[in-house]
Amino acid sequence: MWRVHRHIGMGGDQLVAAVAGDEVEERLGDDLREASRVEFRRLRDECEPLEGAHALCVELKRRGRVVVLASSSNEDDLDHFLDLLQVRGVVDGWTTADDVERTKPHPDVIEAALAKAGTREAAMVGDSRWDVEAAANAGLETVCVITGGWSEQELRDAGAACVYDSLVTLRERLDDTPLR
Repeated sequence: MWRVHRHIGMGGDQLVAAVAGDEVEERLGDDLREASRVEFRRLRDECEPLEGAHALCVELKRRGRVVVLASSSNEDDLDHFLDLLQVRGVVDGWTTADDVERTKPHPDVIEAALAKAGTREAAMVGDSRWDVEAAANAGLETVCVITGGWSEQELRDAGAACVYDSLVTLRERLDDTPLR
């Protein structure tokens, strides 16, 4: 279980091989990803937005920032979470699995989000080593929160520009970050 936990945030196309090895990926990868999708769908309605997520998006827009959600989720899941977060009318865009060939830690999702934003002048908000690596692979800094099960030190060691204990604290300290 610890192997699975340490890989949460990595895309499904990378996860099976990272956790169970190439042989399991070749033999069972597609079946395991499908089983995961089915199980997640069953539990999806139990998900709640992180405190401060909506307010952070609103504040970034108030400051004149372009806000694009960099996701490799399928369209149905992303639609669910856009509505749950109540950000559909706030953010400038988003990506889905259809926009990427490879998921984090590859930079594809970041590159797709940058294309939708129309600029490379950006910073990533993330909560895992995989977010930091994907952003770095695209030439961006990452502002992290410790909501993904990674410690402040682990995120700093991975290269996070700064780390906050919550999205609420991040919003309060935006002027101290590359998002200013």
